[in-house]
Amino acid sequence: MHGMYDKSELGKNTPAVLNEVEKGAIRRFAESLGDYNPIYYDEKYAQSVGLRGIVAPPTFPFTFQLGADLRERLNVPVQSLLHAETHLEYERPIFAGDKLWVTSALVEFSEKRGPTGKFFLVVIEDEGKGEDGKRVYCMRNTYIVRGLKPGRRSAA
Repeated sequence: MHGMYDKSELGKNTPAVLNEVEKGAIRRFAESLGDYNPIYYDEKYAQSVGLRGIVAPPTFPFTFQLGADLRERLNVPVQSLLHAETHLEYERPIFAGDKLWVTSALVEFSEKRGPTGKFFLVVIEDEGKGEDGKRVYCMRNTYIVRGLKPGRRSAA
């Protein structure tokens, strides 16, 4: 089965989902990366180097819950979806104890032609805001999607 992408989804944010950043989650994530930097485990050490507390590794936003599943939103089978690139921008570090409201939006959709035929590039932008409403990070993920046909909503 091939997916059918609805262009009317472009630019629409998912509902904001609250993600609470816990010390244990940071520790487990850092351990899974094989990174034993004490800023991820030891609050006193983190404060001694000028941080407010235990900080999350830069790729930690991959662990956050979003308001929708990407494959469902694009209506594509998992074998059609290939992660190509991630770009993260931070306004400030993510700390243990943070409560972040995360949204996700499809921001780009384009058809390309490669050596094996037609494919699509899809860019998803996730944004995390703190309880004060200020942006903490933005993560842009680029995906290559094969077997996807652009579609339209039928008039109802």
